[in-house]
Amino acid sequence: MMKINILFPVLNEHKRLRSGVERTVEYMQDYTRDRDDVGYVCTILDNGSDDDTPDIGRNLESQYPGMVRYIRIEQRGVGIAFKTGVEQNDADIVGYMDIDLSTDISNLGKAIELFKEDESLEYINGTRFSKESRTIGRKWYRKITSAGLVFILRTALGMKATDGICGFTFMRSDVARKLVAESGDDKGWFYMIELLIRAERSGVNILDLPVVFTENYDTTVKIGKTIKNYLVNIRRLRKELKDDKKNRS
Repeated sequence: MMKINILFPVLNEHKRLRSGVERTVEYMQDYTRDRDDVGYVCTILDNGSDDDTPDIGRNLESQYPGMVRYIRIEQRGVGIAFKTGVEQNDADIVGYMDIDLSTDISNLGKAIELFKEDESLEYINGTRFSKESRTIGRKWYRKITSAGLVFILRTALGMKATDGICGFTFMRSDVARKLVAESGDDKGWFYMIELLIRAERSGVNILDLPVVFTENYDTTVKIGKTIKNYLVNIRRLRKELKDDKKNRS
């Protein structure tokens, strides 16, 4: 049996937590109904919420025993949440989705099938920029900022993927543990970009998966602060990768 661990990093997501988890459990129950070779768990990674997110998370864990797990992390940031999820993971495949399910949940089934069909596949990176992708409700300025980030990542760090951070990433657990051990200490969104860059540099077999993506503008992400963090970390990672190359030569 192949088991998948679907990580949900959340911070003050009391409005969307129950809906996102219940929809995912419902989808996975339906998906696995006639598939006894696939198991799953949804892990809520609550990184520092100060609303009623913890109560909702624990309630969901009780409501869906064995299917939902709640983990409290006192530090904030998607990076520290993902790292913790990988460190406490016991499934074969581990990855994360945004709790608002901006990436259509049907992409989860596609990812599972791809891992089952191709044992050499190690990493799936969701992309909004493939010709086969479909985005719904994206405003022009979001398209420009996302495309701009991809351009910078390709120029400064040599990224090959068509999207840097779609909010849909899954990988085999041994690969995830290796990448987490190699990556830096950024606690924010850039941590996920660094995993992808390091995976590419390490020769990991990565698939850019075209997804159906619906833009959500009711978000807790602070765009200005996030962009500043990206630029600082791009500079830091570029230097680290150059130093690594020098040390190997």
